Amino acid sequence: MLTYIVHVIIENKPNISDPEGDTILNDLVLKGNNSSVKKIRAGKILKFTVEASDKKKAEKIVEKICQELRIFNPLVSKVVIEAKTN
Repeated sequence: MLTYIVHVIIENKPNISDPEGDTILNDLVLKGNNSSVKKIRAGKILKFTVEASDKKKAEKIVEKICQELRIFNPLVSKVVIEAKTN
């Protein structure tokens, strides 16, 4: 068994509003000198450390945990799950 670090990146789908990202963008614009930044999307990342026989298995274990615990709402969330060896 290998140990994997599995990242779960959760953000709102592109067609869903992102008030946190909008607030950060507005703060940048108000402070000036950041006119090149046109959009910010906020999200969260979870890091799991799991043991599995391979990368795909590690990702499946974490995906199952996330679904069982309803860690994200699939109707509004875009989720990326990526495993790397530790």
